[in-house]
Amino acid sequence: MKAFASDNYAGIHPEILEAIQQANYSHDVAYGADQLTNQAGKLFESIFGSVKVLYAFNGTGANVVALKCCTLPFHSIICSDFAHIHVDECGAPVQSTGYTLVPLHTPNGKLTPEIIRPVLKARGNVHHNQPKVISISQSTELGTVYSLKELTALCEFAHANELYVHLDGARISNAVAALNTDFKSATVDCGIDIMSFGGTKNGLMIGEAVLIFNEELKKHADFYQKQSAQLFSKNRFIAAQFIALLRDDLWFRMASHANRMARLLATEISEIPEVRITHSVDANAVFAIIPKKAIEPLQRIYPFYIWDENTMEIRWMCSFDTTPEDVMDFVESLKRIIAPSHT
Repeated sequence: MKAFASDNYAGIHPEILEAIQQANYSHDVAYGADQLTNQAGKLFESIFGSVKVLYAFNGTGANVVALKCCTLPFHSIICSDFAHIHVDECGAPVQSTGYTLVPLHTPNGKLTPEIIRPVLKARGNVHHNQPKVISISQSTELGTVYSLKELTALCEFAHANELYVHLDGARISNAVAALNTDFKSATVDCGIDIMSFGGTKNGLMIGEAVLIFNEELKKHADFYQKQSAQLFSKNRFIAAQFIALLRDDLWFRMASHANRMARLLATEISEIPEVRITHSVDANAVFAIIPKKAIEPLQRIYPFYIWDENTMEIRWMCSFDTTPEDVMDFVESLKRIIAPSHT
């Protein structure tokens, strides 16, 4: 049985695994000076334009490196109250940089200028930390996706107030596929300054990329990467995966499939009277509330997480290898547990 707990549970896409094997040739220069890392960098440039590319082992490491590039210890970072850097990274970004996180309530996971504006009132006051970065997730931790219009408005607001915009792109492929656009249009053209580009949740074995578009933020980035213990000596094995991911639109094939499976799941469970979908299903996540009595029996068949212990809201994630049969088996199991008469 497949798990619906996280797209991290999925394995490695065969084309990615093959790329790793192909990278295992003889010897090559270490620490990113190899031919595959150079090739991956050129591929990123062909997609995004002028960009500095660094690599990290995981999403937390990528966020730490990116945010170090943007902040001094007296700065603060504005984020959603659901943000991964606030909830799920064990304080690593704060511990590594010294800045302060300012989490703001976002009912749908999205920050807006209206939500952020009150935080800026203390700017210039020496007794307060100074806002410097707006950090957003795309797609968000609630599975919602910022539109291009929303991203552009947020970036324009940030830059007008001398703030950088950091994008946590752990699921950027799912978001761009959902928007039916390209990476540059969904990031650089909207005004994003720096971002993490997720790989692990979309078929990679290991590795994320830090993409820096703002020239000001590139200056010391290499040193921040090294200082954060994210410089991999055999970087060609990470780079090879990104080459396979970006070439021939493998990223799109995997992400759009995961998104379709989430929509199929949402469509099927919406027919069950006892189930309530709680957030817009924009990418590859489905959030719902089901009868409490059904949670544990269903988890024993299909692992998944309880998102909110207070409301018993749960999260189901689809991945590149989720099949329609997996979804239908899951739905039938849910129906059978809630009320045998449904089956």
